[in-house]
Amino acid sequence: MVDGATGSAAGHEARTGAGVLRLVLLGAAIGVPAAFAAAGFLALVHFLETWLWTDLPSALGHRTPPWYLVVGLPVAGALIVLAVRRLLPGDGGHRPLQGIGGGPTPLAAGPGVVLAALGTLPFGAVLGPEAPIVAIGSVLGVAASRLAHLDARRTQVLSTAGSFSAISALFGGPVVAGMLLLEAGLAAGSALLPALVPGVVAAAIGYVIFIGFGTWGGLNAPGLTVPHLPAYQGLHLYDLLIAIAVGILAALLLAGVHRVASRVERLQQRFGMAPVLVGGGLLVGLLALAATGLGADSTNVLFSGQTSLPALVGAGSVGALLVLLVGKALAYAVSLGCGFRGGPIFPAIFLGVALAAVATVGFGVSPTLAIAVGTAAGMAAQARLLFSPLVFAALLVGHAGTDAVPAVALASATAWLAAQALTGRKHT
Repeated sequence: MVDGATGSAAGHEARTGAGVLRLVLLGAAIGVPAAFAAAGFLALVHFLETWLWTDLPSALGHRTPPWYLVVGLPVAGALIVLAVRRLLPGDGGHRPLQGIGGGPTPLAAGPGVVLAALGTLPFGAVLGPEAPIVAIGSVLGVAASRLAHLDARRTQVLSTAGSFSAISALFGGPVVAGMLLLEAGLAAGSALLPALVPGVVAAAIGYVIFIGFGTWGGLNAPGLTVPHLPAYQGLHLYDLLIAIAVGILAALLLAGVHRVASRVERLQQRFGMAPVLVGGGLLVGLLALAATGLGADSTNVLFSGQTSLPALVGAGSVGALLVLLVGKALAYAVSLGCGFRGGPIFPAIFLGVALAAVATVGFGVSPTLAIAVGTAAGMAAQARLLFSPLVFAALLVGHAGTDAVPAVALASATAWLAAQALTGRKHT
């Protein structure tokens, strides 16, 4: 998201104070429309998800989604994504296996990114909204740079600013967004710092749209929230050991997910995009249906997992958790590799929390600790970041999990180290 070219551009701007100020002001200006665009996108995803999985089953006379919708809706979504990727420029956005974002998203690719995400997220594929939101913010940044007649280097800085304004809603505001900026661009060295300023300002201004200003209460956009967490007090040695274990297990599990996803993706070279994408949608639905037959809720296997975290720590048995863990991991791997378009981080967080929740159900560990540790481990193992998962997990649990921060730091560090070790082994 921030690379050496962006850092070089910012370094050039730093030599002219007026240039830096101009980029900062443009970043502040792009923060508001990027935040509104993100809010609108999230609201539309939520509306479609509710209509497809609650209102439609009710209209058909069912209290829960019937089997033919559980299987059929992911297939219908796959057909939408297939049409978008074939008919519109931009291939519907970047591949989920590449992470949550890359360079600036061209204006022409914007409609395809939105439509491919709408064929993925509300229809049940196991991917998150973060990658499309990054792309939407990037498109707005590119559009603003066109209006301001900026060159390619400044366009990349403003594209990054738009992306992080949009994504600040998902990750709790400008703190995590700024940390993501920093960690994603460490290779740029000291030249990175001027590039951070427009992005952080844009994220701060954009987040005001969500939290409100003065008497205005802001927008009620759905994000990752876990309500009513009990206060966690008094860190114990076994909590730290659990954090280390969850970090290692999360790295191993996500390495396995990536291996399966890569093999699924390679099937497209042999069979073509259409059969693999549609077959992937069918398999995701069948996995959710199989989990239902084993006593789980199909909707906890489908989707990104943002709203299912309370169900994990509130599970009644380790067996139920393992059903969800296996079903989600397999559906996640298929969704990553078969051709859907979305982000990879939130399903990884779900898997990390599911691993930690085993300790909650089996050994009585605090659910607040489990959510904090699992979030950090899953995000660190998937995104290969160290500080952003720590900050995000701490913000997620808030004051209820202040005492859990040392365990969160251990989980993030362990997951990062284990993921790096597994990657090194893979390339040797």
